[in-house]
Amino acid sequence: MDHDKERQEISVIGRLLSLEALLVIMGVLSLVSGILAGDTLRLFLGILILAVLALYIILRRRRRRLNVLMVQPRKKDESHDA
Repeated sequence: MDHDKERQEISVIGRLLSLEALLVIMGVLSLVSGILAGDTLRLFLGILILAVLALYIILRRRRRRLNVLMVQPRKKDESHDA
């Protein structure tokens, strides 16, 4: 049963990573096509997609760091109780 749960977690992580990669590719292609065609809308959309993705990655890292900091004191408290 634990093996199935582990497999589900891996597939969810794989989907998220592939979604991020797809967004990066889409943002870069939109940016490049906007520059080459001189289309300001495509240029703006490329910049917007990449900026939002960068903000998402920064916030996710910060949230992960805060979660690690919150979990570490709990582990120390549990080891003192034993």
